Amino acid sequence: MTDVRRVATGAPWEEAFGYSRAVELPNGLVLVSGCTSIVDGEIAGGGPYEQTINAFNVAFAALEQLGLGPDDVVRTRMCITHARDVDDVGRAHKELFDTIRPAASMIIVSGFVDPSLVVEVEVEAYRGEASA
Repeated sequence: MTDVRRVATGAPWEEAFGYSRAVELPNGLVLVSGCTSIVDGEIAGGGPYEQTINAFNVAFAALEQLGLGPDDVVRTRMCITHARDVDDVGRAHKELFDTIRPAASMIIVSGFVDPSLVVEVEVEAYRGEASA
């Protein structure tokens, strides 16, 4: 699999758990691992809306290392810990992706590694001919 490109961002769990922030496959599909609102080791943004924006910005930074951006995103997944946060997380998603319209899922989960986190996002992007 030498044609697979991997991106690391230096997040502590990447090394500790043995994963890449993003992986680009030879067919142009880019998978970005779960991203939270942890920036420089601290949780950035308090509420679900702010955490969602920050988490997607972490994902966008990984895509940028591969020469891609939000317009290349074809799928998003948002995991949240409380149903009460659906509207705030959805509002943040709409703000970021309203004109892009990726396929999307929002799933309620029991929790994250830090109980202060209320959202984790994943993105999939595609390097089409226009991005190559």
